Amino acid sequence: MSQKFKFAIDRGGTFTDVFALCPNGKIRVLKLLSEDPQHYQDAPTEGIRRILLEESGKDIDANGNVDNTDIEWIRMGTTVATNALLERKGEKMAFVTNKGFKDILLIGNQARPKIFELNIRRPEILYLDVIEVDCRVIPVLPTACQLSDDLTQQWRIVQGNTDGERFYVTKELDPESVRTDLSKLKEKGINSISVALAHSYQFFEHENQIGQIAFELGFKHVSLSHNVIAMTRIVPRGFTSCADAYLTPHVKKYLESFRSGFKNNLEGTRVLFMQSDGGLTPMEHFNGARAILSGPAGGVVGYAITTWKKETELPVIGFDMGGTSTDVSRFDGVYEHVYESTTAGVTIQSPQLDVNTVAAGGGSMLFFRSGMFVVGPESAGAHPGPVCYKKGGPLTVTDANLILGRLLPQFFPKIFGPNENLPLDKASTVKAFEALTKEINNFLESKKEKMSVEEVAMGFIRVANEAMCRPIRALTQGKGYDTSRHALACFGGAGGQHACAIARSLGMTTVFVHKYAGILSAYGMALADVVHESQESCGKIYAPDNFEYFDARFDELKRQCTEELQRQGFSDSDIVLEPYLHMRYDGTDCPLMCPPSLGNDLRHGDFIKSFVDRYKAEFGFLIAKRNVIVDDIRVRGVGKSAVDTEGIIGRSVGEAETIEITKVYFEDGGYLDTKVFQLKDLYGGETLTGPCIIMDQLSTILVEPDCTASITGKGDIKITIGTGKVKEIGPELDSIQLSIFSHRFMSIAEQMGR
Repeated sequence: MSQKFKFAIDRGGTFTDVFALCPNGKIRVLKLLSEDPQHYQDAPTEGIRRILLEESGKDIDANGNVDNTDIEWIRMGTTVATNALLERKGEKMAFVTNKGFKDILLIGNQARPKIFELNIRRPEILYLDVIEVDCRVIPVLPTACQLSDDLTQQWRIVQGNTDGERFYVTKELDPESVRTDLSKLKEKGINSISVALAHSYQFFEHENQIGQIAFELGFKHVSLSHNVIAMTRIVPRGFTSCADAYLTPHVKKYLESFRSGFKNNLEGTRVLFMQSDGGLTPMEHFNGARAILSGPAGGVVGYAITTWKKETELPVIGFDMGGTSTDVSRFDGVYEHVYESTTAGVTIQSPQLDVNTVAAGGGSMLFFRSGMFVVGPESAGAHPGPVCYKKGGPLTVTDANLILGRLLPQFFPKIFGPNENLPLDKASTVKAFEALTKEINNFLESKKEKMSVEEVAMGFIRVANEAMCRPIRALTQGKGYDTSRHALACFGGAGGQHACAIARSLGMTTVFVHKYAGILSAYGMALADVVHESQESCGKIYAPDNFEYFDARFDELKRQCTEELQRQGFSDSDIVLEPYLHMRYDGTDCPLMCPPSLGNDLRHGDFIKSFVDRYKAEFGFLIAKRNVIVDDIRVRGVGKSAVDTEGIIGRSVGEAETIEITKVYFEDGGYLDTKVFQLKDLYGGETLTGPCIIMDQLSTILVEPDCTASITGKGDIKITIGTGKVKEIGPELDSIQLSIFSHRFMSIAEQMGR
């Protein structure tokens, strides 16, 4: 057992979760507000300080810094980059590209994500200024591009940096002109630039020259597109490079701030950050382009490792409901990645776990608009929070759960109110819901029966549940999977209150709730591995003549990954190397990243079978007698570094102890007597019949009527979902049903527009 502390931390939008392994083997978990400026400057640092103080007696030093001499490592995920992109609070930056390409990112790809929007608005660009550099290279394509000999003889011919493709340098770069233009940017106060030139994925020379000049002039950050992501298409490559130049300085500022909160700037402590692809990377390698899904990625790793093939043979849907939003993902033996995604109007070309997000969480605000129940997308956040936080906040999903009896204030710490010393305030929530119910009944005055406060709160819960079902359907039905043939892994601070209803709505029969469900994103970081990727562009046909070339490039990329992971301290036995080819049919624009199947096309496996299978599943057809192009060659190097913390709990020797019986409101049956149990007092093999509530230190799990919960040997919860009652829909006006079907119709429309 290590004699030092180990911390895994997820800094979310509302809460920061901390998972700690103590030197004596004890496990500590902690949840605190991500923003609380009256009491601390940085939530992760504060979480570490509290646990160190309680477990070792060490507090901050005279300079206000935490002593990290007893900390072996810190693993962390953060929403710093995501929030900066959403709120447009990144670094002031400029875009540098070829002459004539000034508006290439302004034009973008002309996609319309909101296909029914009548007022189409172009997403805001990230850069403040553009510099056009008068330099250019073009490929040598004698059969496809007819150029006169008089021209070509004047041009220098160069070879690409990876596959040897030849290029004409039709216009050489003028260093002095570049220096003059970049100096003008400095005068405007811009200290970060993105450089994306045509064909720089193969020909690096001009971008490197510009980067060198920028550093000589004192620019703090320079993102060269071939370094950020060496892929073929200039528009997504340019967007990605701009995102990196916009976000990385902002991320680095946070990292420096985090580091400065510790004695000796964390020297002697290994600090790793979670990337969007589900792998950890050293703090000095963490950058903005790979940080967008830093927080949610930990949860995906957490449920994938603890649930799939351990508790079920079914594919698993991850359902992470936090305070601000809900993230859903899918795992069936391999992590599902996407290599191009759009966040806040910015297309980013980098490996990311395929996570769908909906703006519905515990803090989502409740509205009654034009006769419809509306949940979100606005969130109350940590400040002021829901009405029940007693800080002047609005009604939220959390308030609806509280008024229905699904949250029990006596089990929550007294950290609410202006001075953060009060319990959850149910009285304020009741008063706010009474006012909203009166407003709704006045609008629906034609109805003979008035809605009660509980019916209104239940209506908002149903609408919130339907909103959270939408991304799950997109992730499964949208890709040809049967949603009902999945298990639901529920986690996040608010997920346990909605798990049974979500599963029932989607036809699922099994729900898993891990014992650390309230902090599973942080726990997943303790289970995650370190990842380093090497990638290069290609452009060759997948054919026997090129197999030897592909194998040679794989060998080189594997060498690069191995050397980097060895430098980080991994032995060969702890390193796993995964080869991929980014493949598409010639003449199409839909490449798929394909792992090898069993076969001997290459020494590294048969990639064409993998491509054909994936293409058929994704698009429903194949294109006969069409060449397959390899756009990119990629190797993912994994350094095994997970920590095993899964222990076995005792077996049940009697009936589970009920700590109290409370009244909980359900749609069918109204208020029902509901038993309350403490998860820490339950043993493996115990079975609990719904309705009941299982209280955990960090979350509340509601087991609805006609559902059964059983405790596994490791202390997790497995819930079997019953059929429930089928709700009859009549011809009369029902604002709740109207809101629910609005979500379902929009889900269909969104899939049609994909």
